[in-house]
Amino acid sequence: MGLPQIDVLFKTKAATAIKRSALGIVALILRDDTNIGTLASNVLTYKSVEDINVADWDATSLDYINKAFLGTPSKVICFKYDDLKVINEILVQVGKTRFNYLAMPQATADEVEAIATWIKSKRANEKKTFKAVLPNVVVADDEGIINFTTSDIVVGDTTYTAAQYTPRLAGIFAGLPFTQSSTYFVLPEVESITASDTPDDDIDSGQLILIHDGEKVKIGRGVNSLVTLGSTKKADYQKIKIIEIMDMIADDIRSTFEDGYVGKYPNIYDNQALFITAINAYFKGLQGDEILDPNTTNKAEVNVDKQRLAWEGIGTDTTDWDDQRVKNMTFGANVFLGGTVKPVDAMEDLSFEITV
Repeated sequence: MGLPQIDVLFKTKAATAIKRSALGIVALILRDDTNIGTLASNVLTYKSVEDINVADWDATSLDYINKAFLGTPSKVICFKYDDLKVINEILVQVGKTRFNYLAMPQATADEVEAIATWIKSKRANEKKTFKAVLPNVVVADDEGIINFTTSDIVVGDTTYTAAQYTPRLAGIFAGLPFTQSSTYFVLPEVESITASDTPDDDIDSGQLILIHDGEKVKIGRGVNSLVTLGSTKKADYQKIKIIEIMDMIADDIRSTFEDGYVGKYPNIYDNQALFITAINAYFKGLQGDEILDPNTTNKAEVNVDKQRLAWEGIGTDTTDWDDQRVKNMTFGANVFLGGTVKPVDAMEDLSFEITV
C-alpha cells in the first residue's frame, strides 16, 4: 500500500516548520571550574533562565547564559570545562548533541580556528547542520560559520569583546522564525560599539557586524562567512536565514527517510516515486507558509544523471536507456534524488526611483 506514514510525517513537518524555526538550540562551551567536581555531568541543559542553578556557575558564565536566553531559543546546552580540557576533546562531546548554533565566548584564537574547522568538517562530511558564531575567524568562508567582528560592545558598565558577545548572537539566530531575518535586528541593551569604517566591505567579505544608526545598535546584515561562490553555492547561501531554511529541509528529508523508509520497503521505482511525491507535498506545504517561493518550481525527482553514472560505473552500457528506463532501474540500496527549491528571503533592500 505504499508509504502512508511518510506522508503524515512530512505533512506534520511542513505544518510545524515556522514554529520549529523559532525553537532553535544554542550550545555554549564555557570555561568554568565552579563546583565542577560535584556535578553529575558537565553537560547542563536549560529551557529557561529559571532552570539555572546559580551555584553551578561563576558570574561571567551566568552572564553568557543569560545573554543567550535574550534571543528566546528553545534551550541552551552548556558544556562546562576547566582550562585543562583541550578543544578537540570537547568537540567530540559537543558533536554527540543536537544543536543549531554554537558559541564559545572565552575561546582563544587557536580554539576559534579549531571550531571553524570542525564545523566545516561536520557539515561537509557528516551532513550535520551545525553552525557556529565565532569571533574574528582567520579562515572562515563557509555557510556554517558566522564570523562576528564588532568589538567594544558596551552594555551598562561592561564592555564586551566580539568573542564575549557571541552567545547573544547565537540566541538571536536560534530564536528567529523563518518569517524574519536578523538584518537590522536591534540590540536594545547595547549602548555603543566601535563601528566599522568600511561596513559594506566588511559584509561583502563575510563578516557579521553591528552598526549604530544614530539612535540604536543593530545587526548590519544577517550574513554568514561564505564568500567563495560557484555552481552549487549561489549568493543566497551567504544569508543566515536562507541557510537555516536549507538546513531544516535537509534535516526533515533525511530524518523522515531514516525513520520511515530505511529498511522497510523494497527499493523499486514505485516506492521511490511515492517517497518523492511525499517530498513534493512537503514542499507545497512550505510554499503555503512562504518559506519556499510559491511563484516558482520547488520539486524533487530521481537524479537520473547520478543513477545512470552508478550503472556505468559497474560497466553497464546505458546509452540506449531513456530517462524513464534509468528511473525504473534502481541501483542496489541507493536512492538517488535531486531537485530544486527557492527559499524565500526577507525584504531588506529598497530601490525606489521617483521621476518628477
